[in-house]
Amino acid sequence: MVFEKSFEISRHEKVLIVADPDKQEEAFVFFELAKSYTSNLSCIIFDGMTENAQEPPEDILEAMKTSDIAILTTTYSLSHTQARRAASAAGTRIASLPNITLEMMKRMLVIDPTAMRSDSEKIAALLTFGDAVTITSPQGSNISFSIKGRVGIPDTGILGQPGEFGNLPAGEAFIAPVEGTANGSLIVDGAIADMELDAPVKIIVKAGIAESIDGGKAARALERRMELAGDNARVLCELGIGTNPTARLSPNVLEAEKVYGTCHVAFGNNSTFGGKNFVLFHTDCVIEDPTVTIDDIVVVNNKSIL
Repeated sequence: MVFEKSFEISRHEKVLIVADPDKQEEAFVFFELAKSYTSNLSCIIFDGMTENAQEPPEDILEAMKTSDIAILTTTYSLSHTQARRAASAAGTRIASLPNITLEMMKRMLVIDPTAMRSDSEKIAALLTFGDAVTITSPQGSNISFSIKGRVGIPDTGILGQPGEFGNLPAGEAFIAPVEGTANGSLIVDGAIADMELDAPVKIIVKAGIAESIDGGKAARALERRMELAGDNARVLCELGIGTNPTARLSPNVLEAEKVYGTCHVAFGNNSTFGGKNFVLFHTDCVIEDPTVTIDDIVVVNNKSIL
C-alpha cells in the first residue's frame, strides 16, 4: 500500500529512509520493502532532536532534496520544518511518520488510502472557502477564529506527484488559522503530542495566544515545553479534522489526530503550511467529541462528519 498506492513508485526511483536510533526497527521494515522496487536506496540515522519541528542536520536536507521519495520515521516530527519544506519544493515526495510503531504499521498501513480521500478533500475545500470556525464540545470547549484567506490541505496518504507531502498513516484535513484571531477555551481530552494525558487540559486562548493552561501533569508539561520554546510556541497555529475510520485514540498523536470525527488544535509553527508563525515547536491537542462549524455549516458533530 505504501509504495504502490501512496507513492505510486516507479522502478529505480531514488528512495531515502530517515530515522533516529529509537525508530531503526520501523525504518528497517521500509528499507527492506523498498528493495522490491528499487536498488537506488539509502538510509540515514541521526540523533539529537528533542522537540517537534526542530531542523535536522544539513546533510539530511541535502539527501532529502536529491531523492524522489523520502520516508521520515523519526520520534519527533520533521513535518513542520524548513528542511522538509525545501525538499518538497525540490520535488521530493515525502511521508512523515513521527513516532510510528510496528503495531500501527501492521494495522493502519495496509488500508488503501483512496478510501479516505473523499472526506479529507471535502473538508479541505470547506476550510479553504470558509471565513470563520467555531469549536465546541460537551466537556466545555468553546473557541472561534478566522480562517479567511487561508487554504485547507487534505492529508489523503496519496503522494504520487512531485513535491507532495503528508503523514502516513494519513486521514485529516487541516488549515492554518489567521494568527491573533482565536478567542475562547479548549478542553483537550483526546491526546497531546508526546505526552501522557493524565487529565483534561484547559487552555484559555486570547487574541490567538495560549494565555493559561490548567489541568494535571500533562498541563504542566505543556506549559514547560512552551516556556522553553519561547513566546511563539503559544500561538494557535492549526486546526485539523480527523477522517481515518481505522484510527484509535491513544497517546500517540500521529494516530490520535486522525481519528474520524475528532479535531485537533495545534500551537507553534505553521509557517510550512500557509501560516506566518515560525518557531521550533509544534504540538497538537486532540478534542475527542467536538462540534466544528465552518461559517454556518456544521461539519463535525457527534463523532461523525457531514
